[in-house]
Amino acid sequence: MKPSFYDLNYSDLEAVISQNDLNPSVASVLFNWHYKKKETAPCQQKISTHSSNFFQENFDFSLPEIDTVYESEKDRTVKFLFKLKDHHKVETVLIPFNNKYSICLSSQVGCAMNCSFCFTGEQGLKRNLTTSEIIGQFLQAWHWLASHRPGEQRILNIVFMGQGEPLHNFDAVKKACEIFLSQHGTSIGIQKITISTAGYIPGLKRWREEIPGVNLALSLHSPFTEKRNELIPLNKKYPLDEVLAYIDEIPLQKKQFITYEYILIKDFNDATDDAKKLGTMLAGKSAYINLIPFNPFPGSRYTCPDWDTIENFKTVLDTFKIPTLIRGTKGDDVLAACGQLNSNNKT
Repeated sequence: MKPSFYDLNYSDLEAVISQNDLNPSVASVLFNWHYKKKETAPCQQKISTHSSNFFQENFDFSLPEIDTVYESEKDRTVKFLFKLKDHHKVETVLIPFNNKYSICLSSQVGCAMNCSFCFTGEQGLKRNLTTSEIIGQFLQAWHWLASHRPGEQRILNIVFMGQGEPLHNFDAVKKACEIFLSQHGTSIGIQKITISTAGYIPGLKRWREEIPGVNLALSLHSPFTEKRNELIPLNKKYPLDEVLAYIDEIPLQKKQFITYEYILIKDFNDATDDAKKLGTMLAGKSAYINLIPFNPFPGSRYTCPDWDTIENFKTVLDTFKIPTLIRGTKGDDVLAACGQLNSNNKT
């Protein structure tokens, strides 16, 4: 089986070209062709026939196959079910805002974290995605927009908040970020990429040295140990205090914040005492809080609080002067909202 072209970051591509005595300019031409122009046909412009034939003969340029597309009738969110070459499947979501989109990428087939509030956790971990499978989600979503919503193919934000724990698949996610950030390729701004983690410390240890400029979002969900243990079993191995200590060591750029995600669950973590403890824990940090009303999924034992409770929670956090946003729910009618992805599910 040929290796995928989309597994190569720019330095990898330069090394392949050098090792095979090809013209060094081929690297920028190919990245421009496949990432900036997003062409899928073999590149035959500005490179020799020899170079073109070399890459066609030695690399695979195929992308993950779109199995099913679900479009929200409520808010135009789009959920893709992709079929991979080994017949595993994974989900990806396009979230619209002001005629632009954020894309929520998956990093694994399933997830090993087994978070109780997340539908993906019920799948268990099947395997990590390759860099090409992560990149392929982005490119296929762009092509779908170009075909089905022409003029709207502006994907300006990338969030690794789909299926899987991104830092559990650090190498592939890191390389995907390098490709997205490359000035020769998609040229996504570094603060337009956000990676979410449940608090996987081995990945956080590498973050500081390897991808410090990329935005980080921590799935916090409770400041109390027993409650967080129930929601995120990983907390038993990597306690929140240790996770926060590692995050505090990450160098932040000017105006950069760490986002703390907090799913509000009725009669579990939505009380005034929860808000006060959370505010005390994060006060004085470069913190931004996303409050996420719980999104139900088949078989879930949790429910969403009423709106008054959600607003009261935010009001308490406001007293700690921490920027806090109540995140609107999008795509829940097609199980595309936060915590609802599960590629084994028949939507």
